[in-house]
Amino acid sequence: MSGRQGGKAKPLKAPKKEKKDLDEEDKAFMEKKKAEAAARKELAQKAAKGGPLVTGGIKKSGKK
Repeated sequence: MSGRQGGKAKPLKAPKKEKKDLDEEDKAFMEKKKAEAAARKELAQKAAKGGPLVTGGIKKSGKK
């Protein structure tokens, strides 16, 4: 056997991310994005509490 043929291969190390200096425009964009995500989450919770949105359609009886 030559090298590492069996077993798991080691994952490659990801390079460290550099911290960027954010200007005012980027900060405003991030705030807007967070606000939209919070609003979307709240809407989803309200929809989940309300029950099914689509009800029934044609109801079939057990008779033939």
